[in-house]
Order: sequence, then C-alpha cells, then structure tokens
Amino acid sequence: MNARFAPAPRHPDLHLFESGGAPHLFLPNGSRIFEIDEDVVSALETALHEGGATVPDLLARFGLAAPPFVTDEVPESFATRALSLAISQKCNLGCTYCYADGGSFGEAPRNMPHDIALAAVDGLLRDAGRGERYTVAFLGGEPLANRAALRAAVERANHWAERSGAHVGFSVTTNATLVTAEDAAFFDKFGFAVTVSLDGVGDVHDRQRPFKGGRGSFQRIVERLGPLLAMRRAQVTARVTVTRENLSLHETLDGLLGLGFYGVGFSPMLKSPSGKGEMAAAELGRLLEEMIACGHECERRLLAGGHYGFLNLLTALQEIHRGTHRPYPCGAGAGYVAASADGGLYACHRFVGDDIAAMGTVAGGVDAGRQSDWLVARHVHKQEPCRTCWARYLCGGGCHHEVIGRGRVACDYIRGWLQYCLQAYVRLLEARPDMFPPGNSFRDADALPADAVTSQP
Repeated sequence: MNARFAPAPRHPDLHLFESGGAPHLFLPNGSRIFEIDEDVVSALETALHEGGATVPDLLARFGLAAPPFVTDEVPESFATRALSLAISQKCNLGCTYCYADGGSFGEAPRNMPHDIALAAVDGLLRDAGRGERYTVAFLGGEPLANRAALRAAVERANHWAERSGAHVGFSVTTNATLVTAEDAAFFDKFGFAVTVSLDGVGDVHDRQRPFKGGRGSFQRIVERLGPLLAMRRAQVTARVTVTRENLSLHETLDGLLGLGFYGVGFSPMLKSPSGKGEMAAAELGRLLEEMIACGHECERRLLAGGHYGFLNLLTALQEIHRGTHRPYPCGAGAGYVAASADGGLYACHRFVGDDIAAMGTVAGGVDAGRQSDWLVARHVHKQEPCRTCWARYLCGGGCHHEVIGRGRVACDYIRGWLQYCLQAYVRLLEARPDMFPPGNSFRDADALPADAVTSQP
C-alpha cells in the first residue's frame, strides 16, 4: 500500500485514502469525503510535511474549513431513552470468555425480581411523551431463564406506550437454547429485535459456547431456531464473538446465513474477566484480513443486486453516508443505562456490578452527578491518543468497557477496518446509489472549489 494512503494517523484534521484508483480526502470534522486530484494530494502532502498550522490553513484555502461538528462541550445530563435489564444474572452455558463471568457478573446467580423489573420500566416510561421513542432490552446471563419477569416487563412497557402515545421497541440477546414456540410468538407479537449468540457452526461454536457440563450447545440451538426464524415482524440476527479459535469468518458468515439469519455481526473478544480468549495484536491483524475478505464478498453480492447480511459492513456504510461524527462510541451512560438484578443502574450491560460505571439505582433514578462525571471523563476529546487520530469521530474513542479494562489494543484494527469501509462506501455509492438515501450534507458541492476539490458524487 502506498504510504500516503495507509490507515495510520498522520494528522488529526485529515486522512487520505484510495478507492477505485482515485485519491480521496476524509475530513474527521463532520466525517466528510471528497474525491481529489493529484495536485491536491501533493499540496496536502507538503502541508503534512511542514506541520503546524499549515494543514488547517490549506483546508481553509480549499474552502473546507467548518465550525467544529464535535466541540469540547459536554452535556450536563441525558434523558434516558434506552434501558437494558439484566433480567437473569445466571446462564446455562459455560462460555470460555464470558464478559459476565458465567452470567452472574461475579456474584451469586440470581433472577431479577418482578418488582424491580417493573419499577425499572416505570422509571423509564412514566413521564414518556407522545411520539417519543424508547427501547427496552433484555440481556443476561440468559434472559429466558427468567421469562416470567421478562414478559411482565414487556406488558408493563406496552401499557405505558398505549397510555402515553410513545413508541417502545424491544430487543433480546439470547443463547437460544431455551427458546420455545411460545417465546417466539411473544417476541413476534411485540416486534422484538432478536439477537442469537452463536460463535460458528458445529464444533467451532461448541468449543467456545458449551453447556456448563461441557456438552456442546450448537445442535440444541439449531433445534430451537425454527420458530424464531419464522417470525414475521422481526429480523433475527446472529452475533459472533471472535477469539483466536474461530477466525475463519467467511466460513462462519456463510454457515450462519445458511441457517436463515437475516444478518451476522462479528465482535472481537478484547476483555474477559479471566483474560481467556482476549485477542492479541497479531490475531487482530488476521481478524482484519478476514473482515475485509467478508467485505469484498458482500460488495460482490450487492453489486449483483442481491443481499448479503454482513452487518458490520452494512451498518458502517450507512453511518458513513450519514456523516456520523460522535463524541462517544455509544449511548452508554448517556441516553442508555443498564439495570442489574438487584436494582443498580450502570453505564451499560457490560458494567453490571462494576462501581466504576455505577449510575444510580432503579429506586432513585440516574445519579446526575455520576452521569455528568462519566460524560466528562469519557468524551473523545479527553481520550489519548484519540485526539490525534483521524478515525476518532467514527469510533468515538472505542468501547468504554474494553478501553477501561484493557487499554487501546485494537486501534490499528479499527482504523484498518474503517479505512476499508470508506473505500467500499465510495465504490458502492457510485455503483449502487439506491442503497443510500439522498440528502446527506457532505454531498452538497456548492461550497467547494470545483477546480481543486470535487465532492464524492
């Protein structure tokens, strides 16, 4: 790869990359993309070499300066719009790497009592207004180990939605070993988004996600999938946790799509309670190669007019098209909090039971002081070396749980993947414009000097 277009960060205000044989400019401020000519590349290379204020000055001369899309200002508080319930802090599987430490988060296995589940839902929706949108998610452990409380919470949330005119969406992440036809009918009735945790096909899955007694769980899951995959209202997706043991992603992707899932998403294991399964730098390099190989296959299928449910790429393409620029990687500790079985509130489901991300209680609500401290500390402008990285507003500084627990071991992988996604976006925007809604601001060429820089069409 030409060093000028390598994914390594060279300047916080710009990134150069190639796609379709043409050079392109990515501006982190607003996540704007432009096709440029060799004269512009040369001018930018000179500015990069000289350093200092030369780059911002040159971008201003090209008419590309803009007020900061992400400022240092931190919101004092966020209204909670998404709530996850650790409805069951216990699990029937013994996954080798489980971030929830066997489902119980290091404590005695237990279910969330009905009164806490209902109080959590009441706290989220009691003051909901007409037309507002909320999400209630169920995680664990294995949520279906406490299906009675899950169903009660959904019925209560639906009551509030009907009373207020708010819209409430539901989601569940399950290992699917306990799913019944009645569960699937319930999920379908309330329009759940269902995610099934599967780490591969057959033995590949069984090595990482056996039952606690050691027996493989894959065949049981396959036997239970039928009613889920037959649901009419919801799309059922698979989530794959990737370790060094299941790095053949293309094989896994095709295998799981072949079972009938709408889409499949991959997530590397970067932080586990015991350290087991955590990926090292060399393994993340292999993961990047596998992800890009899946991406090329996805591009090929899309160019042929078909669908290929490689969710990592499909999601990234839409975010790039929207010009996503975020000060945080997700809504954790902001518009999203997680409730533990004993009624604690935490920044997200991965922090359940961890005081470092405690956010109050179900009974007392979100602690405004702790939330404010969290938002100040976790803003991407407070993260190092994020402030000097071109990818900072696309990744938002990386998963809080992984960065706090293990540091920034995955930055090269993330940048490599995002660079590929930028390249794929340029190719697909040209060949399949129907995939992308019109009207995103960075495609407006009116303010650009046509003789020097042309916007991506």
